[in-house]
Amino acid sequence: MFVYEKKLQYPVRITRPDPAMASRIISQYGGPDGELAASLRYLSQRYSMPDGRVAGLLTDVGVEELPHY
Repeated sequence: MFVYEKKLQYPVRITRPDPAMASRIISQYGGPDGELAASLRYLSQRYSMPDGRVAGLLTDVGVEELPHY
């Protein structure tokens, strides 16, 4: 069972927002070259593999990439 509490682990006080830096940080996490994109590419490519061993390998690599996000 999981309990989801929407609260931060540490308090955050933003005194001066910096949209340019925020854009760079977000692009590293979820951009086209980010960890999540790599993981989703591996996990979606496994469905087109005719060999089950290769599909299993892509599944393993995709799941391994998820914690990096």
